Amino acid sequence: MSLDHLHTLSKNIKGFLARDEAEALFALGRQCAPLGPCLEIGSYCGLSTLYLGSGVKASGGVLFSIDHHQGSEEHQPGEQYHDPELYDSRLETMNSFPAFLQTLRLAGLQETVVPIVASSALTAKAWAGPLSLVFIDGGHSLESALTDYRSWASWVRPGGILAIHDIFPDPAQGGQAPYEIYKLALASGLFEALPMVNTLGCLQRRSVSV
Repeated sequence: MSLDHLHTLSKNIKGFLARDEAEALFALGRQCAPLGPCLEIGSYCGLSTLYLGSGVKASGGVLFSIDHHQGSEEHQPGEQYHDPELYDSRLETMNSFPAFLQTLRLAGLQETVVPIVASSALTAKAWAGPLSLVFIDGGHSLESALTDYRSWASWVRPGGILAIHDIFPDPAQGGQAPYEIYKLALASGLFEALPMVNTLGCLQRRSVSV
């Protein structure tokens, strides 16, 4: 599927992703999928999944997508990014899963993306294999971001990519939790920084620890 077609589909998908970041995710999915499975944390309604999954599909790979689909802190009623259309009155909670499944159907990703409706931490307890790409875009509290980083960074195989969304070195521009885990990854010595794409930070796992 071409990027132009993906951009057209994306107009009807709720989410927060700049076009240059979206195109970078598509390229990363296509690049990394031949090396092994890919994984994203925080799919919401599937905007990032649309691009990352389509790139993975182009290389014949598999993308695992983790989200409890009850919204992050900022999506809850009364918060800045609350969307009443995603509130399920029967369950009395946010529920982005139907919208996510609709995205997979529209993009033809049902045989590429494996939805995991659970928390990142719970899923990590049962994980047992290396990943070619880990994309962290879950909750933006420091606790959530640290949990995602500590649960999944070690699963990135040598040569693989750790990507982190919403990195703002300047606190005046945005929350600092994603930037904090980006700095932790660099300080670990396990990763080498690649060029930033807008707020998308990409790091490559070194072949040999330093």
